[in-house]
Amino acid sequence: MKVARERRYALLLAARDSDFVKKMYGGYFNVFMNAFAEEGEQWDLFRVVDGEFPDMDELDEYHGFVISGSPFDAFGNDLWILKLCLLLQTVDAMGKKVVGICFGHQVLCRALGGKVGRAFSGWDIGLRKVKMVEDLPHYGFFDGLKEIPPSLSIIECHQDEVLEVPFGAEVIASSDKTRVEMFTLGDHILGIQGHPEYTTDILYNIIDRLVNNNSIERSFAECAKSRLEVAERDRKTWEKICRNFLKGR
Repeated sequence: MKVARERRYALLLAARDSDFVKKMYGGYFNVFMNAFAEEGEQWDLFRVVDGEFPDMDELDEYHGFVISGSPFDAFGNDLWILKLCLLLQTVDAMGKKVVGICFGHQVLCRALGGKVGRAFSGWDIGLRKVKMVEDLPHYGFFDGLKEIPPSLSIIECHQDEVLEVPFGAEVIASSDKTRVEMFTLGDHILGIQGHPEYTTDILYNIIDRLVNNNSIERSFAECAKSRLEVAERDRKTWEKICRNFLKGR
């Protein structure tokens, strides 16, 4: 009798743990595990931002990959970003499930032939309502929801965006700030500009750090925080969508 292979996933971490996240959650790996991992799975961490990558001859052992957000530009030419693009081209050719979050969404687009760059409308930080395209085709990763919602609220924190999706990709969600909030390519690639995994306190801490290093104005920061205080995000729905996609449900 053949024993089912344990499902194995990899988190490609493109950001270094902040002191706050280390103190409160033990690192970003745990933040992602809380959002995406389920019992009976193995998750491996690769700190790609520090040059740590899975061996190419072990890629077939993984059922799927998640690429995190990052303070780096997805259009940059740092060696680790170029190496990450090569890895993503490889797993795409293998038909592996890949979910890209924020920077991950952008670098996935770049690696597969799309274009990314600075957002024309500047920083997007806080809660954003993301609208699904009209006449959305059937996607299995929406199964299990009571209905496909016309819009979902998600935490955003980015100053770059996808300018053009790769050939053959479909834009499936947009917002009044960002044209490509979600895209799919085939049945194995999913990019999400927002952060399904973020908690409100993580974003608050990031906002404070961006103010302190003069990346954003204090008035802009306070406005972003106020939006989080008056509206609820659809975190559980986003987590379910990501898990369904990654695990082929």
